[in-house]
Amino acid sequence: MTSSRPGAGRSPDEDTPLVDPSPRYAYLEYGPEPGSGDQPLAAEVAVAISYNGINHAVMMATPNDVEDFVTGFTLTAGLVDNHQAIYDIDLTPLEDAIQVDVTLSGRAFATFKQRRRSQAGSGGCGLCGVEALDQALPPLPARDTAPLPPLAHLAGLRERFQATQALARHSGAMHAAVYVDGAGKTRLCREDIGRHNALDKLIGACARAGLDPADGFFAITSRCGLELIHKAVRAGAGTLVSLSAPSSLSVRQARRSRLNLIHQPHRGVPRLFSPSPSEQTGK
Repeated sequence: MTSSRPGAGRSPDEDTPLVDPSPRYAYLEYGPEPGSGDQPLAAEVAVAISYNGINHAVMMATPNDVEDFVTGFTLTAGLVDNHQAIYDIDLTPLEDAIQVDVTLSGRAFATFKQRRRSQAGSGGCGLCGVEALDQALPPLPARDTAPLPPLAHLAGLRERFQATQALARHSGAMHAAVYVDGAGKTRLCREDIGRHNALDKLIGACARAGLDPADGFFAITSRCGLELIHKAVRAGAGTLVSLSAPSSLSVRQARRSRLNLIHQPHRGVPRLFSPSPSEQTGK
């Protein structure tokens, strides 16, 4: 029952309401860089990619390490087999966008056009008909299973991400992917608002730096979905470590492709999902 006494709902010590009768939103000025507002936010632009003058894709991404991103995307999308087929990457900044003009070798461009023709007419939803399903669930190469990384190389993995994620320290809302080499050293870290983009950036950075993913392992902060398995396998990685548990389809594909798949939980020992128990024991 609501009291009608004078002063009801007010502090006994002062004539002010106990609860603000007109709550307000907290309005914050923002900017892409530290110090440019009350709240630094992750930057996002449209990245429009064309190959030898043919428009191919528009991706939303963080405008850092764009050359690495385009190189990794071109490799993991199966548009080229080797990053050396990419002759040039030209960036044109626009308002809220970056136009990327990629020059492929003559042979790679001929293959690119053939693949585009074979995909013509597939449904826009991406899962319409046999052709679209073939594209969504493509066959991936299988190879000999790589040795598992020493457990010591996974120690403090979350802290490694925190130490190397420069963008996340300022704005948050960032996925990251790192490459740890065969000696257990964190060599590269790439960040993006998109989890696929972060791994593409890392793959592209490794290719451009001449680092072999098979010599160490990739680690990602995000949920490990099927697309990330595809990217790791196409990049030639032997091991993928995720801070979040993988999906069941991801595990099946990792086992088929003989990719070591490890989940590093927040607490507890690393969980090995691939290879399968029978492969681990040799039965």
